[in-house]
Amino acid sequence: MTHRTLERILSGGIIPVVRAPSSELADRAVEALCKGGIDVIELTLTVPGAVSMIRTLTDRFGDSVVVGAGTVLDAETARACILAGASFIVSPIVDRPTIACCRTYGVVVMPGALTPTEIMDAVRAGADLVKVFPCGALGGASYVRSLRAPFPQVKLVPTGGVSLKTAGDFIRAGACAVGVGADLVDIGRITSGRGGEITENARAYVEAIRGAREREDMSQPMAT
Repeated sequence: MTHRTLERILSGGIIPVVRAPSSELADRAVEALCKGGIDVIELTLTVPGAVSMIRTLTDRFGDSVVVGAGTVLDAETARACILAGASFIVSPIVDRPTIACCRTYGVVVMPGALTPTEIMDAVRAGADLVKVFPCGALGGASYVRSLRAPFPQVKLVPTGGVSLKTAGDFIRAGACAVGVGADLVDIGRITSGRGGEITENARAYVEAIRGAREREDMSQPMAT
């Protein structure tokens, strides 16, 4: 399961972070994102009834959408989310018991780290991906590029400071995917009945990631 989930995350390259003051608004945001061609969803534990909603979403979408849990701070919560059907767990911190729990259940885990020391600690603990957070605080794409020099083998997912304008820059800097919050999942648009704008924004992100990857491939030297 870990391998398939990781492939899906890396293939799309976009992890929308869904935060909302109610499960109903979060559900509408998820629908809008899926209509825009995004099939990976991170539902944060700050959404009321998030664990139950994870179960509902996985029952509804099955394998067509990869549903993960975000803002997970401890192993007990991670286990509850996994049993509800979460395919990946995201944390803003490096919590070794949480990582160990995910390894036990064979679920992708993405702890948050910012400094080189934290990133290596996450990798040594068993992280599949490392959420570089808050990436915007240390230079954005240029910081990711700097990290790639000593850590070429680490799958970095910058979060914080990612926008439609900068998403491609992060990919070209070496990020394997990007985590996107309010710039993509603007709950205010859902509240005001403009969910279609989130769908259009999702399509624009998909194209931005695809275009950045194509340009990166073209820039690589051809084998002789």
